[in-house]
Amino acid sequence: MQNSVVQVAQTIQRPSLAEAMRHSASSIAVVTAGVGREITGCTVSTAASFSVDPETMLVSINRRSSTYRAIREHKHFCVNMLAADQVDVAERFAGRLGTSGPDRYEGSEWFRLDTGALALHGALASIDCWLDEVLERHSHAIVLGTVSAIVVDAALPLTYRLGEYRSFERPGR
Repeated sequence: MQNSVVQVAQTIQRPSLAEAMRHSASSIAVVTAGVGREITGCTVSTAASFSVDPETMLVSINRRSSTYRAIREHKHFCVNMLAADQVDVAERFAGRLGTSGPDRYEGSEWFRLDTGALALHGALASIDCWLDEVLERHSHAIVLGTVSAIVVDAALPLTYRLGEYRSFERPGR
């Protein structure tokens, strides 16, 4: 008896990187920048501590966004890590409600920290940063900021996975 190998041609579609990353749960932040009528901001899922000595934040921002331009111009930004009850803020700053620039700030309470960028009242954490360095690659820029001020709240975090916002329950509840 002779063994034969039959090859079957299959077309396997490779998912895009964006599709693959949708499977990972991410914390959600709103990055704010600018002053006066030049305030703007955007929702991001890539914001993390880069270094604790010195305290430095890392944010990935689309280079075509008004937020990126404001960060470059004003040399500051504030990373507002969203709490579970702030889905509406995430939606506004993602542009899903048709608002842009200063109009995205409507409906929430904001205050200024050291740099002049706006911090969100009730956010899980607001981390105010002076622009330190920018690395531009392809469609996005990695923005590094030296931490100037931090405000923390004991809220539950807002996360995003597979196109849906979610939150964690505290253990035992």
